[in-house]
Amino acid sequence: MQVKELTADGLKREYQVVVEAADIEQRMARRLSELSRTIKMPGFRPGKVPVTLLKKQYGSSIRGEILEQAVNEGSQAAISEHDLKPALRPKIEITSFDEGKDLEFNMALEILPEVPEIDLRAIQLTRLTTPVGEAELAKARDNLTRRAQQFEALAEPRPSQAGDRVTLDFVGKVAGEPFEGGAATDFPLVLGSGMMVPGFEDQLIGLDAGAEKTFEVTFPESYQRADLAGQPVTFEVTLKAIEAPKPVVLDDEFAAAQGFADLAALETALKDGLAGEYRKHARARLKRALLDHLAEHSSFAVPAGMVDLEFETIWKQIEAELKQDPEASAKPEDELKAEYRAIAERRVRLGLILSHIGQANEIKVEQNELNAAIIEQVRRYPGQEQQVLEFFRKTPQAVEQLRAPIYEDKVVDFIVEMASVTEETVTPEELMRDPDDDAAAAAPADQTAGA
Repeated sequence: MQVKELTADGLKREYQVVVEAADIEQRMARRLSELSRTIKMPGFRPGKVPVTLLKKQYGSSIRGEILEQAVNEGSQAAISEHDLKPALRPKIEITSFDEGKDLEFNMALEILPEVPEIDLRAIQLTRLTTPVGEAELAKARDNLTRRAQQFEALAEPRPSQAGDRVTLDFVGKVAGEPFEGGAATDFPLVLGSGMMVPGFEDQLIGLDAGAEKTFEVTFPESYQRADLAGQPVTFEVTLKAIEAPKPVVLDDEFAAAQGFADLAALETALKDGLAGEYRKHARARLKRALLDHLAEHSSFAVPAGMVDLEFETIWKQIEAELKQDPEASAKPEDELKAEYRAIAERRVRLGLILSHIGQANEIKVEQNELNAAIIEQVRRYPGQEQQVLEFFRKTPQAVEQLRAPIYEDKVVDFIVEMASVTEETVTPEELMRDPDDDAAAAAPADQTAGA
């Protein structure tokens, strides 16, 4: 077997591999000999079928097997001989494979780049911390009582007001014609909940039970349905019933109804829930800051094929979103593609960096961590637990998809432990703010912040 390098351009490599005709014929003879000992043909005793007859009848299919085997072995030989680390599966082009002649094929591939070493201890990060204040606890209590809110019939007839639950029939029309999804019967609605489009609920305040009203509201420009976005819509409404909210008292009895031992236990659960939510957002912000740092301070070529695959995944999602809402982006398609290709390249580069750091520091995903991830997936499908478990048992690639984010998080945690991390106390609003919004606000008016 002969291996000759044809191209070495950046991360691209191409080789010519030649498998001698004698080697091919030896493989053919060996395979035919094996076949002759087992095959049964009319008129011949087992093991006595002439090789010439076998070659005539099965030679073509056997030669195909030999071709595949020789190509696989030749590719592996070229990879081993040149100590290559392929980024993706090599592309094979057979240039010659005639009977009695050498097998010749070209193998083109991209190799993984050398990832530069990063001084993890020199990385400086800020971990945001947010204490749970009384204002946030009060909002959590309000949300809880609103979810647990019950309603009762009015003791005395009166017009509807904010906070009431009304029952109504309505029909929405655009240019005088009803539209799909624009009508309902016996529809319950809490006035002031913001459940309906802006302006709809306001029109229902001050009405008596049994009242009929026709009014117009304009749907927001950002409405998810393009045929309704920005359109004036006329609603014909019949308000059929009014119910007043029952007073909610936060006490031990209320806490017990929510599944807690007493009010103190409920308060602790609310505070712990908020603290956990803050920690989750703080970690996401810290991880984002770390990835931004790695991306900004690491510049090396990445395999174009890997970028192509990542871009295709991203672009399929973008196309689906644009199909649902064609006006979701005002940018030309070419500009959008360039933007998301840059994001794909960033993701590939960061993936290679994290993989390099993880391998260098022997970070691994343990089986118990995978099991926990599988159990978490199982819990998302109550009543189908056995089917989900069976799916993961029979689908190794699905398990590998769970492994990737676990591995990434373990590597990120390792880097954070090595890095210099300072803490900064911020408000809940500052913690929840999208860092891209901060970057956009800080950028000059004629520039846009990068992703």
